[in-house]
Amino acid sequence: MKPIKPHSINELMQRVSNIAGLTLGQLASHYQFKTPEHLLKEKGWTGQLIEYALGATAGSKPTPDFEELGIELKTLPISYKGKPLETTFVSVTPLLNVTGMTWQQSNVRKKLNHVLWLPILGERDIVPFDRTIGSGFLWQPSAEQDAQLQRDWEEQMELIALGRVDEISGHLGDAMQIRPKAANSRIVTDAIGPNGQIIKTLPRGFYLKTSFTAEILKQQFQL
Repeated sequence: MKPIKPHSINELMQRVSNIAGLTLGQLASHYQFKTPEHLLKEKGWTGQLIEYALGATAGSKPTPDFEELGIELKTLPISYKGKPLETTFVSVTPLLNVTGMTWQQSNVRKKLNHVLWLPILGERDIVPFDRTIGSGFLWQPSAEQDAQLQRDWEEQMELIALGRVDEISGHLGDAMQIRPKAANSRIVTDAIGPNGQIIKTLPRGFYLKTSFTAEILKQQFQL
């Protein structure tokens, strides 16, 4: 039976507590989900399974996963030592009509305003079925973290507005980077070019750097 949406943060966190310590395979079996042998072609599988089990409602809408609670769910693959193994996708980067956009109104800020982090042991040598779900926790950016994210957002969005999208690389940003987000290089989208004309480029996404998410884990678990 499909889990209904949680009606309070307490109810959500009770569900999070109930799945801590289970493997992804155990959780998948419970809901008759098929567990892939590897996640190369099914990168989103873990997130979809956890969203389903916890009763998330947003799907692919640009709103937090638990819309009524204003909470975004982020699964975070971690190493045996508790370090993030990959960057965390936040939202798609707008590449057109960006003049006048502000950090306060951005999708990134809405998504990161209140996050339920769910660490999952994700070392490459553990098959998806055997990966253990850790202790999930709620996080909101401190004033300092918010300012850091805002600086990264503004610096990179300014390059997009100036038609310099192709100068953006993963090296920019202290906490957050912009990089291509497409299944393959044949998928292109419109963007502003150097002279204000429309050009074709790869879709981009905002990603939190592992140094930033490592800091969040450290704060939470006093690692």
